[in-house]
Amino acid sequence: MKKIILFLLTIFLGHNLQAQGKSDFFQEIKTKKIKSDPSVEWKNFGPGMSGYCEEFWNHPTDANVMFMGPDMHVSYGSWDNGKSWQSLKDPDGLGHDMKRVLDIEFSLQNPDYGMAIDWNGWVFETTDQGRSWKKTIELGGSHKDVNIDPNDPKSFEKGWYYEQQGTRLSELAVDPTNDNIWYAGSGDFWNVKSNHRSAANPNGIFFKYAAYGSIYKSTDKGKTWNKITKGLHEKTDVGKIIVNPNNNQHVVMVTNYGLMLSNDGGLSWTKCGKGLPNNLPRDLTSYYDPRTNEFVLYLVDQTVYEDKGNTVSAKGGVFKSTDGGKSWKDITGNLYFDMTALHSTAEVDRFHKTMGHWFGISKSESKKKFTTLPTKTLPVFNRLVINPLNKDEIYVTYNRKHDFTFGPGDVWRSLDGGKTWITCARYGPYWIGNNDLEYWKNRNNPTGTNIEFAHLQTYMDGTSGSSGNRMMSIDPKGNVYIGIDQQTLKSTDKGKTWKQVDDFETSKGSNKWIGRGDSNLPGRFMLLETGIKNRRILCSGEHGLWQTTDLDGWPDKQAVVVEQIEGQVHDHSGNHGAHSISTVAVHPNDPNIIFILAWRQEHRGKLRKTTDGGKTWTNIATIFEADNNSWQGLAPQNSLLIAPNNPSNMYFCSTSRKISEIGGGKPERLAKGGYGFYRSFDGGLSWELSNTGFHKNASVRRIIMHPDQPETLFAALNDKNGGLYISK
Repeated sequence: MKKIILFLLTIFLGHNLQAQGKSDFFQEIKTKKIKSDPSVEWKNFGPGMSGYCEEFWNHPTDANVMFMGPDMHVSYGSWDNGKSWQSLKDPDGLGHDMKRVLDIEFSLQNPDYGMAIDWNGWVFETTDQGRSWKKTIELGGSHKDVNIDPNDPKSFEKGWYYEQQGTRLSELAVDPTNDNIWYAGSGDFWNVKSNHRSAANPNGIFFKYAAYGSIYKSTDKGKTWNKITKGLHEKTDVGKIIVNPNNNQHVVMVTNYGLMLSNDGGLSWTKCGKGLPNNLPRDLTSYYDPRTNEFVLYLVDQTVYEDKGNTVSAKGGVFKSTDGGKSWKDITGNLYFDMTALHSTAEVDRFHKTMGHWFGISKSESKKKFTTLPTKTLPVFNRLVINPLNKDEIYVTYNRKHDFTFGPGDVWRSLDGGKTWITCARYGPYWIGNNDLEYWKNRNNPTGTNIEFAHLQTYMDGTSGSSGNRMMSIDPKGNVYIGIDQQTLKSTDKGKTWKQVDDFETSKGSNKWIGRGDSNLPGRFMLLETGIKNRRILCSGEHGLWQTTDLDGWPDKQAVVVEQIEGQVHDHSGNHGAHSISTVAVHPNDPNIIFILAWRQEHRGKLRKTTDGGKTWTNIATIFEADNNSWQGLAPQNSLLIAPNNPSNMYFCSTSRKISEIGGGKPERLAKGGYGFYRSFDGGLSWELSNTGFHKNASVRRIIMHPDQPETLFAALNDKNGGLYISK
């Protein structure tokens, strides 16, 4: 009976680990103590190992304090200048709080006080510089009457669900002269993956889960909020709100329907923007000198392309206002570049993809129509920051991966107020090869790469520059932060060099990493018994397979060091590793023989095998195929097992009801393979489904093998009929 209970506990714990699944699981096991045994503590088992970071915020007065908002359901803060990161979630909560944070702002009068909004329109408050947060109110839609407590176990029954309709807010701002006054703007302005502008939709895309057409204002530090709509289009999507520090009745706001100005503290709005060619602002920032009261606004205008027959023209760029936003001066300078001078097939391909999107045609149609590349053009810039200590130091960036744009480098910088610009964040083969040297020399632009990645370096050196920058922020000292691919990067020298702030390498070139606590990896699975003492194997959702390794002389004896044995480390010379590992098993007689299954990206649906501990891998079976793109998923695969008495016998399950998997939704329609229990009797070379005895449409969540009787298997089913099954 005890063994059966242990089996059930194992299955439950497997589900529970998967349920936390996302990167906050690793953070939780780092910080949480086992309450039943106070002598047991958790140490840092979760490497940072990066992950996509959508947002980043620097504290306005304390350069040691910063926050990041990854693209999952976590958020992290650092109070030691990025040396370590901690989850902003309540470690004793249910994980519903601080879900996908969209903005964080702090008072200029009290550096400990701040507010945050998440993607449900919930407002949170902190009084300790963001170390802890308390939910104060629900803004946005009618759901605010429900008054859901994110830590209430019955919150789902009361209406909490994945995306609440008509509630999302996109912007938060505080009056720089009075931290009793706060503003919140409705919309989903910063959804760069989906909110794309085009000739047909110059005002962007609208979503059912977002609120539109209003802002909220509080004059009592967030206790109460007033909804304001006067002068705003009913589908107003707010991107940025800035209060004039010389007169807090003057407020300027970026929206999808143009730049808006208020002269009565945000109670009513009128459209402004004289001098902006398109008045479709993408970002807004400001510079203020308290000694002279100089207040300057800087804005990025949406790039608009015009059909010129066999080529296109571009209008947009960077602009400056010294009169509070009423009128604007063009400081785009030499930010334009010549597509005919760039000998890059990748950029030409991205150019036509961009034109296809903007004009509503296909990429191939763009190639046939626009046969002459423009000699003066702009990408679609979407982020802008200014050094708070130097009004002439400006950075603009764009996201080539998600925002339908193109162009060399990832960040452009000016040190002379916009007269001249260089591309200052460079990686990949184009820059490694020092291509088009004469062109860049004439622009006084450095060449070569200047970004130092962690374990992603091999992969990034080989990619065509398609990863794109997702965010940009600047701290009070002028240090700049960006997020290229799955790495958060920092520059302390005005963009001359960039270094990752996610991980520590034990020694230069060791490829052994210690995470700083900000992991954004989906925690797929951890294998504890691996045939080698103290070796643990970790499956990652997008970063391959890892194993724990020696400290390599690292002074902190409590640190956990890991190294990648499959994934980006193998992305070179045309040989690409599997990134999205779902489950792993080690041969019972040889710990260097390891098997893995991948559920998406390269090698998806394959059983992969190594016989040398991960140095090389081979696909030995194709189990699943589907008629969808490689970045989309196949059937979720779990519980890869090998019989210890007969290693030719292997098992795993494919799960159709995707509870707590990385991707939800309906089960994929497979061109090869199916759902349920799989078995192999030839060491994984061939597989068969064996669902006899399960009820109809069964979804097998986990399987486990009896430790003393390998022929006895247990299966936990997670569909509506559920149940625990046994096979002897």
